[in-house]
Amino acid sequence: MLSRWDPFTEIARLHDQLSRAAADFEGTSLASNSSFAPAVDIHETKDAFFVAVELPGLLAEDVSVTADHGVLTIRGERKLATKDDHQGRYQRIERSYGTFTRSFSLPQTVDADGLEADLADGVLTVKLPKRSAPEPKRIQVRGAGERPSKAGPPS
Repeated sequence: MLSRWDPFTEIARLHDQLSRAAADFEGTSLASNSSFAPAVDIHETKDAFFVAVELPGLLAEDVSVTADHGVLTIRGERKLATKDDHQGRYQRIERSYGTFTRSFSLPQTVDADGLEADLADGVLTVKLPKRSAPEPKRIQVRGAGERPSKAGPPS
């Protein structure tokens, strides 16, 4: 059966093949010096924001959480098991290893001094308590006859 040649279909097919080849290559390499981005969920309650980060296999000492200049930063590293930990060699590596950094802008209503972080069951939970939002400042509007004189302050 003859079919009409479509260059766009051929380009899409080539793109798919290259993507699969790249994924296969990445899956067989040891990515000990690479980075990854753990999955993050953020939710809000009346009193706080909560950031949940999936970090299976990490210990508390492998993770750093900071809040500085309105930015929450979570850093860490998942290390590949050393040769001494396992007999033989790896046949396949699909889990992500290496360092990671995730940063999030904080709303002005977050009380960064009250920040709490707990790592349990492979999930880092960061609690960002809220402080009351500053009230808008009301400015008195004066009429034309109420303007101060242009002369400087009295001596």
